Amino acid sequence: MPPIQDHPLRYSLANELHARPFPALKTPCRAVFLAIKKAKGAASRDKSLDLRHLTDLLDRYGAPHPQPGATHFQGAIGRHMLKWEQHTEFVTYTVFLEGLGERPYDAADFEVFPSEWLDDAPGVRVTSCLIRCEIRPEGDAISDPLDDWFVPESLAVSSVIDDEAVIAGDFRIDPAGHTRFAVFTRQGVGQRRVGRIVQRLTEIETYKAMSMLGFTRVKAISPRMGEIDSELTRLMEVMTQGEAPAEETLKALLAVSAELEALSAQTSFRLGATGAYEAIVEQRIDVLREERWDGRQTFREFMTRRYDPAMRTVKSAERRLGTMAERAMRAGDLLRTRVEVERSAQNQQLLESMNQRADMQLRLQKTVEGLSVVAISYYAVSLAAYLLYPLAEAVGLSRGMLTAGVVLPVVLAVWWMIRRIRIQMEKQGPTL
Repeated sequence: MPPIQDHPLRYSLANELHARPFPALKTPCRAVFLAIKKAKGAASRDKSLDLRHLTDLLDRYGAPHPQPGATHFQGAIGRHMLKWEQHTEFVTYTVFLEGLGERPYDAADFEVFPSEWLDDAPGVRVTSCLIRCEIRPEGDAISDPLDDWFVPESLAVSSVIDDEAVIAGDFRIDPAGHTRFAVFTRQGVGQRRVGRIVQRLTEIETYKAMSMLGFTRVKAISPRMGEIDSELTRLMEVMTQGEAPAEETLKALLAVSAELEALSAQTSFRLGATGAYEAIVEQRIDVLREERWDGRQTFREFMTRRYDPAMRTVKSAERRLGTMAERAMRAGDLLRTRVEVERSAQNQQLLESMNQRADMQLRLQKTVEGLSVVAISYYAVSLAAYLLYPLAEAVGLSRGMLTAGVVLPVVLAVWWMIRRIRIQMEKQGPTL
């Protein structure tokens, strides 16, 4: 019996769930992270350039290439391990180094990415991180190094994953241009668990930076949104008070609506992506299962105080833009209805005027018809008199009496003839 046929995408979809495994890290170690994004049009970029840039880095280390069309790669580059991922708008490079190095957060670690290779990147740096993982000292004596490595007023520290590790970071950019994070793990914590913690930290930093792009976009359009809002309010007042012709006001409203639609089209992707990135940041923090450590603020509290207000601003601007577009649309519909009513009234007046003119034409036509009867009768009587003059002497009548005698029959005959012609034309109706 032949096996049942599989869906063409069954295996590819199943493998997608396992395509990007977490790294396995042995503490102590370090991680160097870099996220690159094209400055404009990142979602529609030529993604083959990302893969070409990756292979250029691998060639510098003599490492094997990924599969054609790959969106993720993990392999050795020299003595280090590289993890590369391609996303909708950006690509990330994470290099894991063994040991702690001579100095904490040594900028020389970033030299794993050659400077000339960085210069050829198909985009700009969104964020970069230096992450230090070490064994948690006895008695949790880690406050002193934290105060040395981070800015105290911004420092966030949490106990995570059921107290298996302590994570710390201040989300600031150090003099070398990198964000710093520290991970202190208990002795015996699994390598994949350490890898998951490091991966979550890089994702929180990356998606935080990406979502803040929406905040900068909102700040850029906020002044113009305020101007449009004022113009829309003014037009609605004009519409209510009837200070200007309705058609002029409608034209101005349509211009405002068109500009609002253009703004919505220009910002819809960025605002939508910002909402998605914010949700990922929230989810990544949730899976860390934070607990307060030594009275310090947690990552969640840091985001609540610094990050969440920016995201609320983005959401508020998005709602405001949608509300303004709806207001302009409703006002345009009302004003369009008003214009149509006014035009209907004008058309009614025009029809009444046409009816009056038609009535006048009918009366004039009847008057002309009467005059036509008189004129035709005059000429007909004259012609009839000339025909009957020879008979006047035979019957003993004068010419005047004979002419007077034919006037009435001729007038009646002419009137009847013209009336028949008019009735016949009315029956036939108008002709094109």
